[in-house]
Amino acid sequence: MPSPTLAELAKMFDHSLLQPVLTDADLDRGLAVAIEYNVASVCIKPYAVRRASKLLAGTTIAASTVIGFPHGGHLTRVKLYESEQALSDGATELDMVVNIGKVLSGEWNFVADDVRAVVEVAHRNGAKVKVIFENAYLKEEHKRELCRICGEVRADWVKTSTGYAESGATTEDLKLMRECSPSWVQVKAAGGVRTFERLLEVRAIGVSRVGATATKQILDDAKLKIGS
Repeated sequence: MPSPTLAELAKMFDHSLLQPVLTDADLDRGLAVAIEYNVASVCIKPYAVRRASKLLAGTTIAASTVIGFPHGGHLTRVKLYESEQALSDGATELDMVVNIGKVLSGEWNFVADDVRAVVEVAHRNGAKVKVIFENAYLKEEHKRELCRICGEVRADWVKTSTGYAESGATTEDLKLMRECSPSWVQVKAAGGVRTFERLLEVRAIGVSRVGATATKQILDDAKLKIGS
């Protein structure tokens, strides 16, 4: 794999602005960082999507938000309502959490229908979906079956975690998700990508997006090491 440019690395980032303590002023500062570094998207709290989409207008940065966050236990129709509202507010990428309890119960038809509902409403509106597994709670067979389902329903990404469980994007999980997902499904690493070196490691596995709060620090370090 050829060495990436700084611009290519920046377009791997979903700059995460989801921490519960973030104020509106914090969100605005986070949006400014995203614009300065020209990242792929800003993943922002649902109530702030409308403001984010206006501030990002005219850039190549997507406004993204979370659906069923952080535990995935919402009714499917509630996830659909969240999705429709986010799309109406200007979101073009949705990061949805699977129903973790249903995954652990092996109720795969329920899980597939839940994911499919969000994917279909997003795709009808020209948006994309990242499906969050929360791997810290799952066994390998759960992760494999989720990758299969996401391929079947044409999700755009499979994603390791919310960033709020006890572990996030492990090398083992990223390799498994890339191996088990069809070519049309990309892989997003969330939770634990905090350095330039780790960014390169996950990129080499086949990760195309990372969710990060340390975007500025990582890309500043990248600029020092590889230039502009």
